[in-house]
Amino acid sequence: MKQLVQTFSLVLIVAFGLMYFTSVLNSSAGYSGGNTLTIYNWGDYIDPELIAEFEEESGMKVVYQTFDSNEAMMTKIQQGGTTYDVVIPSEYAISKMKEEDLLIPLDHSKLPNLKNIDSRFMNLSFDEGNKYSIPYFWGTVGIVYNPELTDLTFESWDDLWDPSLKNQILLVDGAREVIGMGLNSLHYSLNDTNEEHLQEALTKLSKLTPNVKAIVGDEIKMLLAGEEGAVGLVWSGDASEIMDENEKLDFVVPEEGSNLWFDNMVIPKTASNIEGAHQFINFMLDPEHAARNAEYVGYSTPNAEALKLLPEEISSDERFYPNEELTEKLEVYDNLGKRMLAHYNDLFLIFKMHPK
Repeated sequence: MKQLVQTFSLVLIVAFGLMYFTSVLNSSAGYSGGNTLTIYNWGDYIDPELIAEFEEESGMKVVYQTFDSNEAMMTKIQQGGTTYDVVIPSEYAISKMKEEDLLIPLDHSKLPNLKNIDSRFMNLSFDEGNKYSIPYFWGTVGIVYNPELTDLTFESWDDLWDPSLKNQILLVDGAREVIGMGLNSLHYSLNDTNEEHLQEALTKLSKLTPNVKAIVGDEIKMLLAGEEGAVGLVWSGDASEIMDENEKLDFVVPEEGSNLWFDNMVIPKTASNIEGAHQFINFMLDPEHAARNAEYVGYSTPNAEALKLLPEEISSDERFYPNEELTEKLEVYDNLGKRMLAHYNDLFLIFKMHPK
C-alpha cells in the first residue's frame, strides 16, 4: 500500500511539473491569458501581414479562427467554451446578438481612428450610435453577367425574366437575397412584411424558374468564373473575386435598388481580452491598414480616409463604390423577427420547389 501511495505521489509530481512546464512555454510563446487575442472571422477575410504587424506592435499573440456562416458563428458564441475577443458578424446577426445580450458596449474613447469611418455607414438601424459594432467591410447584392453570353445589361431586375436567359441564371442560396430581389423588382422594400406584396413577389419569382439553372452556395463563384451560366445573383465581394478569375465578366446593381450589407467588428460578452480587442479594432481603423486590407480582400472599405489611399481604378469603380443616387436606394436588412424570417424561408422553399 505504501509503495502504491509513493507511486501515485510521483505521478502527481510529474503531472504538475508537466503542467507548469507547458504553462511556461505557452507564456513565453505569447499564449498567456491577457497576452493573447482570439479573433473569429470569415475565411480569407484579412491580410495576414496585418495580423503579423499587429502582433509585433502590440506584443500580443493573435489566434485566428474562421467561420462560414453567421448562424454557425452565433451557435459557437451562444455555447461558450471558446473565448473570442473580436468577432466580425453581418448586420442582421449583430441585431440578434444584441437581443440575446451577447455583446459588450464599445468604449469609443479607445477608438480614436473611428473618426475615419464614412458617416454614411455609421448610426444605422441595426446598431444605432454604433454602441456595439464598428464597420469592417460593406457591399451590395447585384448581378454578375457575361457580355459574351447575353446582350442584356441588367440596369433593371426585370432583365432577369428575359426569355433569352432560359437555363442561364445561377442564384445564391439565400432567402433574403432571392425574395428581396423579387420585392425590389416590384419596387417594394426588401424588408417588406405585407403579405400581399410577398405573395406578389413569389408569383413573379415563379415565372423566373425556366431561366434558373441552379440555386447554389459558395460554388457559384467557380461556376460563374467557369462560364457555367451567363448570369448570377451574388454579393459584390464575391463578384469581385469572380471577375478576378474571369475578366470578361461584369457586375451591376439594378436601378430599383438592392441590399446594402455590412460586416462589423464586435466584442462578445465572453471576451477575455477586452483591452486588446479595442487595440485591434483601432489598428484596423487606421487608414493605411484599412486600405491594404481592402486591396487584399477585394471588398469595399467604409473607411473614408483609406479610400483616398486606394488606387484610382478601385476607388472610382462605381460597381463596388456606387454613387450617392444609387446608394440612397440601397437598404440594410432589418431583423424581421423569427416568425417573419421563417415565413421568408418558407416562401423561398416554395420558389425552389416550383417546377420549370
